[in-house]
Amino acid sequence: MSDSLNIAFFGSSLVSSYWNGAATYYRGIIRALHARGHRITFHEPDAFDRQQHRDIEPPEWARVIVYPASEEGALRALQSARGADIVVKASGVGVNDALLEREVLNLRSSGSRVVFWDVDAPATLERMQADSADRFRALVPQYDLILTYGGGPPVIAAYQRFGARACVPIYNALDPDTHHPVLPEPRYQSDLSFLGNRLPDREARVDRFFFDAARRLPHCRFLLGGAGWGDVPDNVRALGHVATADHNAFNCSAKLVLNINRDSMARFGWSPPTRVFEAAGAGACLIVDAWEGIEEFLEPDREVLVARDGAAVAQYMHAIGARHARRIGARARVRLLAEHTYARRAAQVERILLDASPHTPSAAENRMTFTRAGAHRPGLLA
Repeated sequence: MSDSLNIAFFGSSLVSSYWNGAATYYRGIIRALHARGHRITFHEPDAFDRQQHRDIEPPEWARVIVYPASEEGALRALQSARGADIVVKASGVGVNDALLEREVLNLRSSGSRVVFWDVDAPATLERMQADSADRFRALVPQYDLILTYGGGPPVIAAYQRFGARACVPIYNALDPDTHHPVLPEPRYQSDLSFLGNRLPDREARVDRFFFDAARRLPHCRFLLGGAGWGDVPDNVRALGHVATADHNAFNCSAKLVLNINRDSMARFGWSPPTRVFEAAGAGACLIVDAWEGIEEFLEPDREVLVARDGAAVAQYMHAIGARHARRIGARARVRLLAEHTYARRAAQVERILLDASPHTPSAAENRMTFTRAGAHRPGLLA
């Protein structure tokens, strides 16, 4: 394996953020890997109208292959990835996930490593823990490496219990060329803004933190971005899907910006979503729902505000003036630029992927407790 890697990546979408919260993460990591001299081909299915809602055209820093959202289309895409130095299967592609997770293992060779990159590790782990017959349980030990979108020590320990050879969190981060301060826009002005799609494991927390604060402060202006929302309090203006090109204006036009984790991510902790880095990177004063590990990314009260319920959100809205909010946002941006950029994350990923030859445990892996289990069953691509 040379120092310049040929990486085949199977994910939900690189070119569209429509019903695809991982888009910012993929773009940040892949663009930074390209800047370090690696070649990335991103394979994504033509599904969920994402190709009709593109935020970007295929970029110069990655080759994008859109394949039909069928089993045959997925298998052809897998065949085209044969021979890559690294083959990545991300979680949550959305169609044919079980097939891809099984068949991608047949691309392993003396010169190829196969990686599972879990962009929703808490949900994946809770699903496997709840179902002893879950088919992915038997596949975990067969991957050369598990990378995760976050989760920290609890996620690492849980994946090790399922036999992972190695598990390393690669956290979200800031791409300062993409997310940065801009002038406020009247269409996005509010006292408090929240951006997130309506999802079953987020809805109750949005009601608890965002809608409850709106009901407590009927004279304040609340702005809700994201797809799928229906009835909202009278003082909440729902925008629907907000394209990534508008995220800076969205974050810079509110006095305060709220982020709310999904249930499982809040339970595991150490899972800052992309929106945290987008908002703080744009200099917004950010309120986050309380979760363990936040201080490793931003300092509570100085760089970020932490709330345990809607009453606390409402109290911050009452107590924090515009000037104070700008100071908090500025400090957060400085912290992210110093410690949490995608350039740093890409350097970390590069070290992990180059640390050892295929199928040979690296020094980093040997520092972890892991179990090797069973050869993989030949599949359709064997």
